[in-house]
Amino acid sequence: MTYNEVMGGRAPIRMWAEPAEVEPDVMRQLRNVSDLPWVHGVAVMPDVHHGKGATVGSVIAMRDAVSPAAVGVDIGCGMTAVKTSYRAESLPDNLGYLRSKLERAVPVGFGHHKRPVDPTALQGLRGTGWAEFWKGFDELAPSVQGRREKAEVQMGTLGGGNHFLEVCADDEGVVWVVLHSGSRNIGKELADHHIEVARGLPHNQDLPDRDLAVFVGGTSQMDAYRRDLFWAQDYARRNRAVMMALVCDVLRRHLPNITFEQPISCHHNYVAEERYDDVDVLVTRKGAIRAGSGEFGIIPGSMATGTYIVKGRGNAAAFNSASHGAGRRMSRNKAKKTFTLADFKAQTEGVECRKDTGVIDEIPAAYKDIESVMAAQTDLVEVVAHLRQLICIKG
Repeated sequence: MTYNEVMGGRAPIRMWAEPAEVEPDVMRQLRNVSDLPWVHGVAVMPDVHHGKGATVGSVIAMRDAVSPAAVGVDIGCGMTAVKTSYRAESLPDNLGYLRSKLERAVPVGFGHHKRPVDPTALQGLRGTGWAEFWKGFDELAPSVQGRREKAEVQMGTLGGGNHFLEVCADDEGVVWVVLHSGSRNIGKELADHHIEVARGLPHNQDLPDRDLAVFVGGTSQMDAYRRDLFWAQDYARRNRAVMMALVCDVLRRHLPNITFEQPISCHHNYVAEERYDDVDVLVTRKGAIRAGSGEFGIIPGSMATGTYIVKGRGNAAAFNSASHGAGRRMSRNKAKKTFTLADFKAQTEGVECRKDTGVIDEIPAAYKDIESVMAAQTDLVEVVAHLRQLICIKG
């Protein structure tokens, strides 16, 4: 579809969702964002839904300003996918055994490694600037300086909620590994710290929603936020890389002669410096991926409805972006009240995964239809591969 442009405040709102189908409180959030004096434009993805301050599924371009809530509290959250040489028919019949081995290698939920993972001992991660990266921790906000040890043992862990690790097969029967995670507790603590700092700044006192508080260029607060933000985005990228290396190590031990192609990786809660309409802007993608021309991306549905590997079309009207997934259509609490364990088992039939009440809030029916989401953004991405889940691990 082509986008719908709706009346905003000071800046245009371009929507790849049908305005009539978007909840009123979501539209209110979008208009609040578009009325900020620093905003250059807003692009709305087809999976848009309510979030803190800014909606999930929105792309906001600002001139020399950034709103921490428009990034999200899981800084750098995103996806990594790797295509393998293996075929689905060659996988062992007992996928539960393979799932248990993967769960042992990658801690989930509140779990963490007993000691920090040595990334230089993992294939593919040697010599990638780890010493310099950890040296940067000492320059982060004082409020997190007591968290270094926790950040180290959480490096290479999945977390909970909608984070997942999957073994999938594409429509040709080729096996892929896909995972979704972010900057773990350290990213959240940095986000919470800076959101609180921004809320107290004088220029943010008259905003329609104080959760939209911004930092502006040329200030010490902006400098501190950018330093911590980019470090946390790097943490998230490295976290996914360590997990993928751990997973590939498990698969090498249990699937003879398996090999792996170069990983595809993309953030979907982050800030980037970009240029549109001859204007330098800071682009925040909260629940959206970059989809520049020819750039690979990953768009998952839910834990039993498949994932799409895509290439961006470079649509400047959307600030070279696309949706980050299907997006929730129902809160976690509502999902728990609406569905039963029997519903969950029926909707995840054929997928090797947890089948207990602890993951009912991740039931596929709590998410929007991924096929409809993909159909609404054919001018943003082209499909490279469609994957179906064989094993799904959640925290």
